[in-house]
Amino acid sequence: MDKLRGALDFCIRHQTVLGYSIVSLLTAASEHIFSSVVFKCPCNSGNMLYGSVFLIVPAFILFLLGYMVNARTWRLLTGSCPPEKRCSCISWGTCTRYCLVLVPVTARALVAPLTWISVALLRASFYECTASGNSMIKNLMCKDKGKQCDSLLLKLPCNEKLLKNISGEFLSLQAQSQLIGWLLIASIMTVALISTCVSHCYSPVSYLQLKFWKIYSKKEQDLFEIKAKEHATSLAERNINCFFEATDPPPFQTPSNEDWRKISFLYTFHSQDQYYSMIHKYVNTNRGNSIKFGKGDQNPPVLGFVDEANTSESGF
Repeated sequence: MDKLRGALDFCIRHQTVLGYSIVSLLTAASEHIFSSVVFKCPCNSGNMLYGSVFLIVPAFILFLLGYMVNARTWRLLTGSCPPEKRCSCISWGTCTRYCLVLVPVTARALVAPLTWISVALLRASFYECTASGNSMIKNLMCKDKGKQCDSLLLKLPCNEKLLKNISGEFLSLQAQSQLIGWLLIASIMTVALISTCVSHCYSPVSYLQLKFWKIYSKKEQDLFEIKAKEHATSLAERNINCFFEATDPPPFQTPSNEDWRKISFLYTFHSQDQYYSMIHKYVNTNRGNSIKFGKGDQNPPVLGFVDEANTSESGF
């Protein structure tokens, strides 16, 4: 039992890394299935189009899915342009705020597509098919070798034995693909490390306070879900009882639309009046009626977990 509890604690502490790892593994497995079972290079003039579609289109679909399953996207968009404010919903400040929020969302959405492209380049099947139909590659590998080399290059993905009739001073298509794949992986890891270091350097709070903040956000979300279920159950029971018993409903206190809207705002940090969440801010600013409720500095990237802790489910 203790080992199981320890494993669960480990998963909770490292849920972000584990989540990325699971997404990457599933993407790599999907790429392996596609390249082994579905992908069949035509080995003709359609090589470039066919290979490009398998390399890019699935990555683009995974990128869109990354946006769709990220609840922070829907927290940002839901109710941002209600009918009564249709004319004033789009402004320069609104666009800037959207961009600041969507940058980390985009970074997360890129995990799966970049994994697809990297694994596909290491396996080389898609790249070989695409490059064999590319005019630039053709000019480099078949320079001064005549028309026969062009036709052999198109058939190369279907018969690697033809490589000996084409290869010269240039790397083979498979070697080119793997080289690009490793360079892409190294670039991704470098950018990820630098961005993480920069975000933590600009953190407005210390390391241990940031750790405490993450614990608080998780606990608040757990208690919110428990209380929300209890409240919804009580409200549903009251309404059902009144319907079947044909009685007038007793008073029932529930948050107003304005209250829900206030706690649904994206979190903004203020150095003097520090709150650990929008609910914390709402409670300590007279139910959001104080002028302090609207105050907030630019949300540092490292504090993005404040919104993420309260958006554990997708917006569908």
